[in-house]
Amino acid sequence: MVAVTAWNPSALVSFADVEPAIALGPLDGRYRPVAAPLVDHLSEPALNRARLHVEVEWFIHLCETGAVPGARELTDDETSLLRAIPADFDAAGIAEHAEIEKVTVHDVKAIEYYIKRRLDGTSLAPLSELVHFACTSEDINNLSYALMVKGAVKQVWTPAAAALVDDIATLARLAKAVPMLSRTHGQTATPTTLGKELAVLAHRLTRQLARIGRQEYLGKINGATGTFGAHTAAVPQTDWIDVSRTFVEGLGLTWNPLTTQIESHDWQAELYADLARFGRVLHNLATDVWTYISLGYFAQAAAKGSIGSSAMPHKINPIRFENAEANLEISAALFDTLGATLVTSRLQRDLTDSTSQRNIGVAFGHSLLAIDNVRRGLTTLSVNEAALAADLDASWEVLAEPIQSAMRAAAVAGVPGMDNPYERLKDLTRGQTIDAAAIQEFVGSLPLPADTAARLSALTPGSYVGLAERLVDEYLG
Repeated sequence: MVAVTAWNPSALVSFADVEPAIALGPLDGRYRPVAAPLVDHLSEPALNRARLHVEVEWFIHLCETGAVPGARELTDDETSLLRAIPADFDAAGIAEHAEIEKVTVHDVKAIEYYIKRRLDGTSLAPLSELVHFACTSEDINNLSYALMVKGAVKQVWTPAAAALVDDIATLARLAKAVPMLSRTHGQTATPTTLGKELAVLAHRLTRQLARIGRQEYLGKINGATGTFGAHTAAVPQTDWIDVSRTFVEGLGLTWNPLTTQIESHDWQAELYADLARFGRVLHNLATDVWTYISLGYFAQAAAKGSIGSSAMPHKINPIRFENAEANLEISAALFDTLGATLVTSRLQRDLTDSTSQRNIGVAFGHSLLAIDNVRRGLTTLSVNEAALAADLDASWEVLAEPIQSAMRAAAVAGVPGMDNPYERLKDLTRGQTIDAAAIQEFVGSLPLPADTAARLSALTPGSYVGLAERLVDEYLG
């Protein structure tokens, strides 16, 4: 038996060089070079090529399983002829399908006729009614979209996202020992390291990538209302449930046995929620890096000949991170809308999912564009350790926390004179300008054990970073 052939658009003729009409949106205009890798997966021609693939493989599957009496086993040449139909779908094929659709006013029916044209005059002509046998349009569409989205995720989006996370992790490791003043609620807080804060974001993004990597891509082929009604009416003796399951699984998808006319799209909603969440975490990184740049913690390298402001010659604006923010907001909104819309269909079928799914590529395109912008932005950054050190040296009040904590520990151990540690440090530091001398004087006034006093006396804002470096080493991965 000839197995169902896996779908691999990357091995086929690319649609990326097919000249688009004057672009209404930026993904097909200004940002076309970045979004282009998605064209072979999520464009209209990609949808029709995937439909051709599903229709052809269903034809082959029916013959090889003997599901329909009289459908003989195919020769190798006949199988090759059929599989060449989607493989050879190019600009001329796109135009031919469009001409057929002008007559049918139905895109999937035009696919059926497109295939049948290629069987005319061949040894497969007597079997041509196996094209689209017992299928509703949604049998073809749901499988096509599942293959397209899976290909876009696995072959385009995930490699780009994983490379971005690697970039962030690399920067985190390089800066793991660079002390940095934290800001909680925008106010000076316990120091950390720049690398540890970047590691937090890399770790969060890695978790979302893992969720996306575990995603199932579901499909069905069970007729107009999911009952195999036409199948069993035409050929009652065939185990159509098994034929359906083996076909869907042969395509590399997870079989959904219980559906209405449409596959329920729940898997898409799950995926888009995870993609949107990845984007929101990345948005958090973009705004944090933007803030670090504004604080002077990162310096930006200017590209030769580039202009930051048309009026202010000195400026190097963090435009890559700002661009990423906007594109992440657009992609998240689209992914959210897709997830909310696709899980609902009136009774056994309505058409709301059709228009919604045609915007999947737009959601992915803005996400991919954001990823590209963050990666490009990161390449311009260098750590300004002097600025980080200056901020720390101006913030000795942050040592109130370790001192009062040490006093609490001493009090529990029975050391006298350790009463009201929090309140005493609050009085010393809150709303006050504190320097090293004030801290040293306060520590020296305490009847602390010698080792504790020495440890606190040696502490500086720059050295008060806890286990930040170890956390990066052990848990960044």
